[in-house]
Amino acid sequence: MKSLFTLLIVSFLLLACSPKQEPKTIYIVRHSEKILQGDDPGLSVAGTARSKKLGQILEQKEIQHIFSTNTIRTKSTAQPLADAISITIEIYDAKNHDALVKELRERTGNILVVGHSNTVNQLANYFVGSGDKYAELQDIEYDFIFEVSLKEDGSSVERKVFKDF
Repeated sequence: MKSLFTLLIVSFLLLACSPKQEPKTIYIVRHSEKILQGDDPGLSVAGTARSKKLGQILEQKEIQHIFSTNTIRTKSTAQPLADAISITIEIYDAKNHDALVKELRERTGNILVVGHSNTVNQLANYFVGSGDKYAELQDIEYDFIFEVSLKEDGSSVERKVFKDF
C-alpha cells in the first residue's frame, strides 16, 4: 500500500512538472507574388508591396521569431517585418514539417512562418486537430494569413485575409 501511494505521488509530481504549451500565436503565410521567371525568382512589384503590408500588419503583434524557407521570394516576404523589429530570419526545411512544428511549439513568443502554396496549408493542418483541413492554395492565392492560436488546452486555426487586419 505504501509503495502504491509513493507511486501515485511520484506520478502526480511528474505530471505537474511536464512542460505545458505556452500560449502564443503563429502566423503562417505564403510568400508574396513572385516574378514568373527563373528557378528562384524574386518578388514582383505587387509582391514587394504585399510584403511591406505584411510587415505593417504584424509589426505590433509581438513577433519574436521569423521562419522562412531558403528561397529569395520567401525571405523577401519576411524581410520588411524582420527589418522593422530587428530580428534575423531563420531558415527551415519545407520538407520536414514535423521538425518545424516541434520547434514552433517549443519556442516562446509569437512567430511568423513564410512558406509556399503547397506547404502553408500542410503546416496549418498540423494545428487543426480533428477539424476540417485546409486545401492547398491555388497559384493565384497570396492573400491568406493562417492565424494559429496555441493554448495550454490545445490549438485552433483561423484563415484570414490581409484586409481582416
